[in-house]
Amino acid sequence: MLIRKIYNWGIIGCGTVAEQKSGPAYQQTKGFNLIAVMRRDFDKAKDFAKRHHIPKVYAKADDLINAIDIDAVYIATPPDSHEYYALKVAKAGKICCIEKPMAPSYQSCLNITYVFKQNKLPLFVAYYRRSLPRFVKIKSWLNDNQIGRIRHLSWHFSKPANDIDLSQSYNWRTDINIAPGGYFDDLASHGLDLFAYLLGDFAKANGIAVNQQGLYSSMDAVTGNWLHTTGITGSGSWNFGTEKREDHVQIYGSQGKIKFSVFDDQPIILEHHNDSVSMKIENPENIQLYHVQSMSEYLTKGITHPSTGETATHTAWIMDQIRS
Repeated sequence: MLIRKIYNWGIIGCGTVAEQKSGPAYQQTKGFNLIAVMRRDFDKAKDFAKRHHIPKVYAKADDLINAIDIDAVYIATPPDSHEYYALKVAKAGKICCIEKPMAPSYQSCLNITYVFKQNKLPLFVAYYRRSLPRFVKIKSWLNDNQIGRIRHLSWHFSKPANDIDLSQSYNWRTDINIAPGGYFDDLASHGLDLFAYLLGDFAKANGIAVNQQGLYSSMDAVTGNWLHTTGITGSGSWNFGTEKREDHVQIYGSQGKIKFSVFDDQPIILEHHNDSVSMKIENPENIQLYHVQSMSEYLTKGITHPSTGETATHTAWIMDQIRS
């Protein structure tokens, strides 16, 4: 890959995620220009471009992907279309970042990663928690043996059903054809990907996934167990029909414990013997900022990025193992 100073990006799917989490991050990152967007609803695409001062708007994805002034494409559509668009981006010889989850199945992720590797093109996936300062700090605690030998990680995440689900209105996030695990696919993928970053890849996993509420076609209650290649054990439970929201992770070591939340803006806590350290590390306003900046550092300086097609494919594998 030829390292350059400036890369022009286009977004396919300028919806909710691109509005606040990611779109502005591309505009704030040195070395990146966000010059084009595409959305099937052309009027909404034009409105997004006008509000965010983006010069070009496309009604067709192929036109954006093949535009000669586009160097890289960010795919921010629902997961069932990720493979379709990604293969087009690879055929056009462009750099790509795909919104998470990378695709609805492990096999689709393998297909995407293979094509980009064969074409020697950079492929990133928006598991941005690997780049957030709060989790980088936790990784430093683990690397510095602040809790001794790491033994086990547990995560419990639960929340009440959303209004859209209670009304049984259509929601692609709970359509079994797009997200077999429902909100597990959308949310748990963030945590499981983060745990691979913190503790090493997964060696094996199993789980149970059921539909308890009958509000939609995908699963709404999942439990899982796993083993990291480092010998660390893990367990998780996710339920999307409980009375209140909970998000608790604990990493147990031979000499202490680390506590944190995957999603909630809570302090990270290090407990060692009788001492306890609590740190509040704020997330950026545009939460994908550090992830996007790290992509620029890779493309302009060759600095390794933590979230690639290969790491996201591994996350897809553990998701498949737990759901099955």
